[in-house]
Amino acid sequence: MKELIAIQAELKAPKNQYNSFGKYKYRSVEDILEAVKPLLLKYGCTLIIEDEVKEIAGIPFIESTASIQKDMEGRAVTAQAGIDINRKGMDIAQSFGSSSSYARKYALNGLFLIDDTKDPDSTNDHGKAPAVTKTKPTDEQFAYLVRYLNGTDAQRKQAKEALVKYDLTQEQLDTLDGLI
Repeated sequence: MKELIAIQAELKAPKNQYNSFGKYKYRSVEDILEAVKPLLLKYGCTLIIEDEVKEIAGIPFIESTASIQKDMEGRAVTAQAGIDINRKGMDIAQSFGSSSSYARKYALNGLFLIDDTKDPDSTNDHGKAPAVTKTKPTDEQFAYLVRYLNGTDAQRKQAKEALVKYDLTQEQLDTLDGLI
């Protein structure tokens, strides 16, 4: 989907929020949506975000799916966030809302290739290191990476940052040999 590749390349979602306790800047779902809406309009695409409450082994979680569509073609990315219904200082609605916001943020990050690896929000595991799962890039995403690795310094930097998210095949690694 060429429009998604263009949006991924053009999207700038600055970290407009500040956590005074942790002393770091971060971006929220609202920041991402504010930045992506003009690009969706520009490329004639529709973004849909859906949440579903699920449970595994008695642990409730929110699964959010962010999908982009144009002319019956689309892509979707899913992310999950656990719900602590006994979280101190939050009622149950706030716990669900917080988990929804977190899952939506990471679904959007995956869809639009937004790198949050340097955010304290994503690096603070509170003593519980999460499992890291990488996805296989689509042919279009891989073509985008190759094109940007051959591009300007800024494009090369963006592509290199995106590469860490993917589980590449040996053939793809061979294609990238010499570009990285």
